[in-house]
Amino acid sequence: MTLLPPGSTIGILGGGQLGRMLASAAAELGYHTHILAPDAESVAAQTASSFTRADYHSRIVLDEMAARCDVVTYEFENIAIEPVTYLSTQVPVHPAPQALGIAQDRANEKAFVDTIGGRTAPWRRVASLDELHAAIDEIGTPAILKTLRLGYDGKGQVRIATRDAAEAAWSDIGQRPAILEGFVEFSHEFSIILARGHDGSMVSYPPPWNEHKDGILARSSLPAPAEIANQWGVAAALTGRIADQLNYVGVIACEFFATAEGPVFNEMAPRVHNSGHWTIEGAVCSQFENHIRAICGLPLGDTALTAPAVEMVNLIGAEADDWLTILAEPGAHLHLYGKGSARPGRKMGHVTRMKRD
Repeated sequence: MTLLPPGSTIGILGGGQLGRMLASAAAELGYHTHILAPDAESVAAQTASSFTRADYHSRIVLDEMAARCDVVTYEFENIAIEPVTYLSTQVPVHPAPQALGIAQDRANEKAFVDTIGGRTAPWRRVASLDELHAAIDEIGTPAILKTLRLGYDGKGQVRIATRDAAEAAWSDIGQRPAILEGFVEFSHEFSIILARGHDGSMVSYPPPWNEHKDGILARSSLPAPAEIANQWGVAAALTGRIADQLNYVGVIACEFFATAEGPVFNEMAPRVHNSGHWTIEGAVCSQFENHIRAICGLPLGDTALTAPAVEMVNLIGAEADDWLTILAEPGAHLHLYGKGSARPGRKMGHVTRMKRD
């Protein structure tokens, strides 16, 4: 790929906070950004150079985007793959549609990771209640039933404590194709955020300890405890193999469970990730800047920490109302996403705290 110099235009599919932070990082390097999203409220449009509100499936709109952009990326994986594939025939798209296709289907994702030597929880694909019962007989309980598609932040999944709960769980997910995962005993959850360039070069960040509440990431902190640090190398190596196998360009996030037997792969996100927001202040080069660098053919940036310890806390719902108190706190860096209304479970912003003592 030809290096894209500053002044080039980066297209971003999606209008959420990840697009917002990507657009800000691009602007700092001198790039223009164009957002395409169907939503009336696009917080990414607030920081981008330009914005088109339209459906992703309009070929006219996609042709216009391809004509005005030098490269296109996306900020979420629940976009339909067809418009991404179509755009890739008109303009470079990174990450490539193949990565999106794997990440969108939990069964495909697990099978792919299994084939390259990763360790996953025991799992089976199920398409009916009878298949769910058979999978429970094989895997056992407790287990987690997850829809194949469109699940994030705890959505689209139900825990099954006993075999008798299978029918209710199947109903709860809408009787849709799913996977059953065996329960994993783990001490901590963590993630590997990795950037890969066009030339195959890779950099990854130190892994944060990720703590969740009600299925939503609440806190990411570094340095991680020893249980995570001891599994960092194996998890980072698997994430690198995933990126290489997909000929990936951009930032990819892989989530893991730290277990007594080593890291267990949970899921991947073919994009910048919530558990990497701490990198804006907490790393020399943020995940957002490294994604822009990668897709534009630039050298990848330094991922080293800028402080001995870093903590990122998501502001969920009304927690963002404490913005004035946070701004008065030494060492705190507040990021509000510009969303109109707070509601339970909605990510309204985050705060990163740099701890230098």
